[in-house]
Amino acid sequence: MTLTNQELPAGPETRRISTSKAMVEALAQVMESDERVFYMGEDVGAYGGIFSSTTGLLDRFGPDRIIDTPISETAFIGLGIGAAVEGLRPVVELMFADFMGVCLDQIYNHMAKIHFESGGNVKVPMVLTMAAGGGYSDGAQHSQCLWGTFAHLPGMKVVVPSSPADAKGLMTAAIRDDNPVVYVFHKGVMGLPWMAKNERAIDEVPVGEHVVPIGVANVVRAGDDVSVVTISRSVHHALDVADRLAGEGIGVEVVDLRSLVPLDRQAVLSTVAKTGRLVVVDEDYLSFGMSGEVVASVTDVDPSLFSAPPVRVAVPDVPIPYAHALEQAVLPGSERIEAAVRRVLGLTG
Repeated sequence: MTLTNQELPAGPETRRISTSKAMVEALAQVMESDERVFYMGEDVGAYGGIFSSTTGLLDRFGPDRIIDTPISETAFIGLGIGAAVEGLRPVVELMFADFMGVCLDQIYNHMAKIHFESGGNVKVPMVLTMAAGGGYSDGAQHSQCLWGTFAHLPGMKVVVPSSPADAKGLMTAAIRDDNPVVYVFHKGVMGLPWMAKNERAIDEVPVGEHVVPIGVANVVRAGDDVSVVTISRSVHHALDVADRLAGEGIGVEVVDLRSLVPLDRQAVLSTVAKTGRLVVVDEDYLSFGMSGEVVASVTDVDPSLFSAPPVRVAVPDVPIPYAHALEQAVLPGSERIEAAVRRVLGLTG
């Protein structure tokens, strides 16, 4: 099932808040209703999270449920796994997706596999959150997305919100899921005042409980000429391109996957069946990742849906540069996306 903004019914009361505030609101509402939920990680207490992911929660819930940890990712992720196995519902912040390298054994050999290895008898209802993405000269070890790596490893759901409402809804769904869920938020969609301004990082969010089902894509803009399938901050870039090309009479349909595991393959098939042309945009690496999987979702079923070869826009297989100009050159910004759209439409040589 694919949702479209145009088909959504009149919803509950909303107001405009940032993505970071929407995440905090989801956490607070779930923690208020379920005492099994707690949050832990580095600088998540008094500091409120380096990307404001837990601002105000320490004052509200106290140090027993908002827990600052030492800089030992293997230890506190292991603690979260043990707590989940024993019936709690921890939310554990890894801070940066890049840091998965120091604790991958806990993530993949334990968090992701315990349910399988127990014959389905042991659940691990745990959320592993982390910041991702480039564009801020954070260097090669703090700028990767890596959601494709998590998606490649069986046993974990993977969600990546692009908007404030989805950030709240997916967080609520992730905490309530009985499976381990990796929740990746891009720095550039958080709406933080000290980062590059993003107009869409502040938007309408339901006041009360809000749940977005995991595994359901969202058509954020309808169009008839070409489909751009993407996720996270690249949704914003794609919408910028769609706005510009609308002035030339080109209808760009933008599909936000929202989840990589499960992947809404039917949404991909439906949009390509409609337009016949596909551009996949991913701020993760090009090879062995999301972009190829999205294309395969069509070619494995009905390659005749394509009226032109699909085009992928992603990070080339190089570390993210520190120098701003070089970093911008490898990221899938709006210029690269627009060039890809024109190419698939046959508007360039």
